[in-house]
Amino acid sequence: MEITNVSEYQAIARQKLPKMVYDYYASGAEDQWSLAENRNAFSRILFRPRILIDVSKIDMTTTVLGFKISMPIMIAPTAMQKMAHPEGEYATARAASAAGTIMTLSSWATSSVEEVASTGPGIRFFQLYVYKDRHVVAQLVRRAERAGFKAIALTVDTPRLGRREADIKNRFTLPPFLTLKNFEGLDLGKMDKANDSGLASYVAGQIDRSLSWKDVKWLQTITHLPILVKGVLTAEDARLAVQAGVAGIIVSNHGARQLDYVPATIMALEEVVKAAQGRVPVFLDGGVLRGTDVFKALALGASGIFIGRPVVFSLAAEGEAGVRKVLEMLREEFELTMALSGCRSLKEITRDHIVTDWDRPQPPRPSARL
Repeated sequence: MEITNVSEYQAIARQKLPKMVYDYYASGAEDQWSLAENRNAFSRILFRPRILIDVSKIDMTTTVLGFKISMPIMIAPTAMQKMAHPEGEYATARAASAAGTIMTLSSWATSSVEEVASTGPGIRFFQLYVYKDRHVVAQLVRRAERAGFKAIALTVDTPRLGRREADIKNRFTLPPFLTLKNFEGLDLGKMDKANDSGLASYVAGQIDRSLSWKDVKWLQTITHLPILVKGVLTAEDARLAVQAGVAGIIVSNHGARQLDYVPATIMALEEVVKAAQGRVPVFLDGGVLRGTDVFKALALGASGIFIGRPVVFSLAAEGEAGVRKVLEMLREEFELTMALSGCRSLKEITRDHIVTDWDRPQPPRPSARL
């Protein structure tokens, strides 16, 4: 069967992967309301296309933190990719490089920063979890720098792991033939079996719940790399991030895997963009499956988007070729959306090209009778 869109890879991944692995990638927290909402919210944004504009040439290129990329579509950090395919993060790195875009490597990757760097040239960011042992963190950041990674994406929404009930039911743990490669030499690379989710127990044991803005400052003292904060959903935190001197903000609800009943990231995006006041770029992570979604995010002020689940599902289905195909399909759909909206470059995509549910005046509520 020919694959014609990104979401078709999920069903293939479901057939191919062991249940424990598929559920780990696919599920969200608790009732999974935010998981569905990350998708559904896009359908509440409609286009206002402009016509009779010469769209014979379309330029999708952009720069992120000074690095030129082919399109504003990048790869988010997703953990343990060798559970999806034997080549795991190697395949993802090669696909991102071939597409001329950025890959973010997870702290909890099943390939190390050095191994990913060995796949060849490419612009790569490193996602960081802050461990209780700060020496581990400093060592990891130095290794990422030495391996040629260009930025740190600091995950700020995980002082504890969200309640992912599929992982509890499945007693999720990292398969025995795999390790969290970045921590292998530190005796932190294995995950013990637990009475609930092995990952939740690992996080409870290792990840620092006391993480605060002062640690962002500390991180800036130990690295010259730009720091993006990943996991911002409010204007208040966007303003604090700017004050802390971060290089960028990633609006993310962790794929709806942390706190359920947070808004879809596309709903939170505009509030964060307005609060940032153009002082730092703001990116969107979560729910993107179509080129139209990319356009909507840019129209609401995002400088680019990150995709997560489509990468692991396509990796499970077809390895590197699958990830390449996902990036290609999103690129082609986005280019078509630009053309049909009358936009020839990213700077021509404006708020006027869309209308949202929340733009329209709501009918007044009938006042309660006394």
